[in-house]
Amino acid sequence: MSSSKSAMVLGYWDIRGLAHAIRLLLEFTGTSYEEKRYTCGEAPDYDISQWLDVKFKLDLDFPNLPYLMDGKNKITQSNAIMRYIARKHNMCGDTEEEKIRVDIVENQIKDLHLQLIQLSYSSDYEKLKPQYLEQLPVQLKQFSLFLGKFSWFAGEKLTFVDFHIYEILDQNRIFEPKCLEEFPNLKAFMCRFEALEKIAAYMQSDRYFKMPIMNRMAYWGQKITC
Repeated sequence: MSSSKSAMVLGYWDIRGLAHAIRLLLEFTGTSYEEKRYTCGEAPDYDISQWLDVKFKLDLDFPNLPYLMDGKNKITQSNAIMRYIARKHNMCGDTEEEKIRVDIVENQIKDLHLQLIQLSYSSDYEKLKPQYLEQLPVQLKQFSLFLGKFSWFAGEKLTFVDFHIYEILDQNRIFEPKCLEEFPNLKAFMCRFEALEKIAAYMQSDRYFKMPIMNRMAYWGQKITC
């Protein structure tokens, strides 16, 4: 987004990682924001001094990436950032049922994301990959059953968790292109999300990028492999 004195600042590595769902939500809500992207050095050192040099100078309570700065409000933890943006746009669920579904799936999708992250950065990547692929359909089936015939994961109302879920399902779809084939409602959800006007526009813009997903020291997520 274009620079503005009143724009939020999103700080993160120059990868999708934990920040891409936040980018999607910022774009969808039409929020004015700037990005401060930090670059990890090349192998073998993977120098992260770009971040370390400023980590404790930003007045963050828990210095970490990603961070969001919005005037006096300085927030870390990706879920906290997502909820902060969502509250401004009534995207946390309206009814108690919707709020419960949001809370459940917010944490469940984080578990799935963590598993892919751990695999991608593991020195035993090749050994552990088959095990990950074996259990992936079991987890995807749970999300498929939870979504059921609803349009979105809280029900018929779009909430911030849909942005989380889209991003993690997309990362897994890049990891294993056929992983959603058994779950037509998840495939339909992905298409429905990508068809949202502001999401479609973002994905067609030069601000959007498909890779890299993980940082340079990862064993997967640097480039698409066939």
